Amino acid sequence: MAREMDATEKLIQKISKILEETKTSNATHIRKLKDLSLLLFSKKSPNQSPQISDSFQFASAFCKSLTPLFLFQRRSASAERVVKFVSVFAASTTARDGKENEGAGVAGDGFMEDFLKFLMSASLAANKSVRFRACQIISEIILRLPDDAEVSNELWDEVIESMKLRVADKVPAIRTFAVRALSRFANDTENSDILDLFLEVLALEQNAEVRKTIVLALPPSNATSPAIIDCTLDMSESVRKAAFCVLANKFPLQSLSIKLRTVILQRGLADRSAAVAKECLKLMKDEWLSKCCNDDPIDLLKYLDVETYEVVGESVMEALLRDGLIKLHGDQSIRQYILSTFGEDGEEPENCPASIQLMEPEFALYWKTVCRHLQTEAQAKGSDAASTMGAEAAVYAAEASDNNDLLERILPAAVSDYVVLVRAHIDAGPNYRFASRQLLLLGAMLDFSDSTSRKVASAFVQDLLHRPLDHEVDDEGNRVIIGDGINLGGDREWAGAVSSLAKKVHAAAGEFEKVFLAVVEELATPCRERTADFMQWMHSLAVTGLLLENAKSFYWLQGKAIEPIELLQSLLLPGAKHAHLDVQRVAIRCLGLFGLLEKKPSEELLKQLRLSFAKGPAPVSIMACKALIDLVMWHGPQEVDRVIGLDHSSKFQGDKMTIDLVDFSKADENLNVELLDLLYAGFDRNNWGDVETEENETVQAALGEGFAKILLLSENYPSIPAALHPLHLAKLIKLYFSNETKDLQRLKQCLSVFFEHYPSLSANHKKHLSKAFILVMRSMWPGIYGNAGGSAVVVSNMRKRAVQASRFMLQMMQAPLYPKPTENGVEICSTQPTETVDGSMQPSFECSDEGLGIRIAAEVASFTTKKTLAERSYVSALCRILDLLHFRVSEQGVIKLMRKVLNRVAETVSTEKDLVKELKQMAERLKSVDKQPEEELLEDQAKLIMGKLGVNINLDVDSPATMPQTPAPRQSTRPSTRPSRTRRQARHEDSSDEEDSPSTVVQTAPRTIRSRSQRASKTAALTKMTNNVAIRIVEVDDEEGEGSEMTSEEDSDDSIHYAE
Repeated sequence: MAREMDATEKLIQKISKILEETKTSNATHIRKLKDLSLLLFSKKSPNQSPQISDSFQFASAFCKSLTPLFLFQRRSASAERVVKFVSVFAASTTARDGKENEGAGVAGDGFMEDFLKFLMSASLAANKSVRFRACQIISEIILRLPDDAEVSNELWDEVIESMKLRVADKVPAIRTFAVRALSRFANDTENSDILDLFLEVLALEQNAEVRKTIVLALPPSNATSPAIIDCTLDMSESVRKAAFCVLANKFPLQSLSIKLRTVILQRGLADRSAAVAKECLKLMKDEWLSKCCNDDPIDLLKYLDVETYEVVGESVMEALLRDGLIKLHGDQSIRQYILSTFGEDGEEPENCPASIQLMEPEFALYWKTVCRHLQTEAQAKGSDAASTMGAEAAVYAAEASDNNDLLERILPAAVSDYVVLVRAHIDAGPNYRFASRQLLLLGAMLDFSDSTSRKVASAFVQDLLHRPLDHEVDDEGNRVIIGDGINLGGDREWAGAVSSLAKKVHAAAGEFEKVFLAVVEELATPCRERTADFMQWMHSLAVTGLLLENAKSFYWLQGKAIEPIELLQSLLLPGAKHAHLDVQRVAIRCLGLFGLLEKKPSEELLKQLRLSFAKGPAPVSIMACKALIDLVMWHGPQEVDRVIGLDHSSKFQGDKMTIDLVDFSKADENLNVELLDLLYAGFDRNNWGDVETEENETVQAALGEGFAKILLLSENYPSIPAALHPLHLAKLIKLYFSNETKDLQRLKQCLSVFFEHYPSLSANHKKHLSKAFILVMRSMWPGIYGNAGGSAVVVSNMRKRAVQASRFMLQMMQAPLYPKPTENGVEICSTQPTETVDGSMQPSFECSDEGLGIRIAAEVASFTTKKTLAERSYVSALCRILDLLHFRVSEQGVIKLMRKVLNRVAETVSTEKDLVKELKQMAERLKSVDKQPEEELLEDQAKLIMGKLGVNINLDVDSPATMPQTPAPRQSTRPSTRPSRTRRQARHEDSSDEEDSPSTVVQTAPRTIRSRSQRASKTAALTKMTNNVAIRIVEVDDEEGEGSEMTSEEDSDDSIHYAE
């Protein structure tokens, strides 16, 4: 036995020496591998027991030699070299090299099994360093094992289960290596549970490095592609970069759907990180363009369906052009489509002139982006040439000239050829509508200075404006408009292309308005004669809307074919009263645009918009809402109300404290209601009609966006009473957290951006937010102030949303203000509550945590000690927020007031032990920042502070700033199974005297000046004598009336000093 131990010690020394020598350099590893292999594969020693195999003895010695590495915490270079050496050696023991390593199979496999079992046991250790090294070595061994390695299935199953357990380890580095170890088995169909584990952990993992490792380990499949693509939006740059790397290496272009391809490119090319965008460009260039499309950008565009994903196609082309990957040859230009006789398939298309070859959508987008890129580059180089001198200017000028020459060779030779080309595509039908729009956008790059060219182009523009709207006939024989029914051509993109061409052709001042008004006058004739059908109405209104949207000013509309007042009276107002719903929508839109051009909106226009908002169906009300919001923001709410006779100039703007009630069933009475009040009432109206709208849009969503814009720019509208801002803000916060708006993604995104910037723009905004806090909590908490409740699950969810809203508002309150560059560096405004503190300008307590704390405390103090379950939960949630507030040392008056109010708050929640403890800790913090804690707050100072905050607290300012003791269970002879009570009146809830008497919260304040009871005095004396921490038990007996007493001021101070 001694000889065996000596042999083992010698073997350990030899192995330790080899491992020590591998620390210095990787160059020694090959030679040391041979030395270590000789020790493993050497014949059995005569001193060795026959029951012990060679591999077991070697594995035992090897593990003992490796033990110091497991206890080494730092990831140093020397330790990593040893790990690499050990992993390579363990993986090489399973190799089969014929006669050279004859017998190595049995010894090597035995060593591998013993070593892996040792590592698996180490992975379960309590020491995180041991677990880390074990998982690291296991992962390195698995990744280095050759494909023909013979390892028993039972052993692999044990390793897999061990590593699956480590995937949930609390140390991120251990989880990383566990994922690496399992990555080799993720492709195996027999181990589908590993893939499921990866997908489950990826969605919940908090560490970026672990997420990156999981993404790199995921195999290509339909199940993993959505998860990998979702990681392109990860907050970590390394994870996003790894996702694009995996998509490039494991997912061929053809294996992805068109939507997934476009999502990948859209996210990657627009990524905020240059490294991630570069990785996406590498994917698109090296994998998709080179390998799948043979370096042909047109083929790549065909894989992306540019008709549906036009923006993605443009981004791809711009990226390729910036990178210089598109080479233009001399024979490639748009002119080849004009000179050709036949189509691409060799046959002459229908409805197409013989001299025109129709473009496919990919070619049309390709040429549009190429021409726009050349024009942009030419303009940029020309600007550079103008701003420099000498040879550098000459170089820039030459480059600009080359780009202009190339652009001229690509574009049609004459405007007439361009018109023929575009007209041919328009006449070819809806299949070439996309190409037609791309060619229309090319018109902005042509030269219309020649009168002949301008005449040809003007006639073409007239033809585009007169072209009737596309429609189809349904099964019942009714005509249905194709498109949105608002814009010319059925979509905003087509209308924009037509207007850009028209403005380029008619660039002279007033010429654009003149041409359009002439067309409108011609199209509106049947409408004024009341002989037009709904399609003629919509056509004339679509052209009118395009004119009003692009007109430079109201001045240029006067003195033309049809006067503005005639346009309003004969077309827009009658269209808003039309029986057809789509005609009303487009007419309402035109009324809003018309009002924006007017210097002062007309009375009839505003009345019609208000009527359409209040009485119209949902699609019409949405359009009217948007128009009214635009008019309010452009002209101001006071000017808009003054037009219809609501002149409030005689009233002081701060006098209005509430919002006027609105009865939507009585449209005539609503004319006396201010516009903002009318719009605000729309939030609470539910019967907007059952007509479905596009993109799941609702009136509440339109109102939410509108009020968010108004509040964000509230300083531009001083006529809005300051008391209404918290009401508007509270409604938006409630709307944001409402369960009914969870599917309105546009509204959610709009309000998310609004809440991010609103509190940081102005201290006034924080003041309004502080006032809105209590309003929001009162309206969202179930079971109080008349709010409906429900089942336990519903109430629980409502409370969770309310708590989430409170934390959200607190986060906004604590957001820093944006710096505003002014003459003296600080915004000076009469409505801006700022004050100088220690020579620096800081927001007043009304706009900070101090004011919010007083408001919350006043709300809590308004409740009695006897509360319903809903009230108790509501008060508890408010107290939790109190503990998160920060009070500045500069606000000494507010701190003293808060210390006093906390006494009332603690009395209100005196039955809640945890809340009282938290409030007591808060009182201690306030006392520590109070510069003069013994000085009392004057009554006038307290009233001044509460007056500024608009709160009223029945507080005796002469009472000391002390906290009541933490409630403790009373000693009782009752059985221990009954919960203890801190007050005796809990056993007398049916007392008639108690029901008729006022709240005990108000009555307890004067009792603090009474003499101490004998029991309280004895407790205080014992506390001082023993110097032990104790909590006095204060008993209040309501049956005895005057016999119930509180501790005196001296005793209270002592108890606070010695309490925990």
